[in-house]
Amino acid sequence: MRYVVLIAYEPGEWDAADEQQRQEVFDAHHAFERFVDERGHRLESAALADADTATTIRHGADGPVVTDGPFAELTEQLGGYYDVELPDLDTAIAAAKLLPRSYTVEVRPTVRIEGYEGL
Repeated sequence: MRYVVLIAYEPGEWDAADEQQRQEVFDAHHAFERFVDERGHRLESAALADADTATTIRHGADGPVVTDGPFAELTEQLGGYYDVELPDLDTAIAAAKLLPRSYTVEVRPTVRIEGYEGL
């Protein structure tokens, strides 16, 4: 099964972290990556720039409108993702539990849409 693991965090958390706290975040990510590599595959991952750098496109009656900034004001921001292949949801959840405890993590299976091949 293919899952996208979405990572949300509190803005400013990384900037406020000391060296030990940052190392704990790195260690948690490495534990997640080892877990996934032992049980499946990491297909892709990336950290995302802060939401204030986002560009949002909304479709309205007069056509698309492009604005700077996120779609909605949120306490947490999407900060990164992993695209992984693992045998089942229980394994994906076990992997996600290894990520830093300060994160909110969403595990979402991907779906195939007939007629659309994507990347």
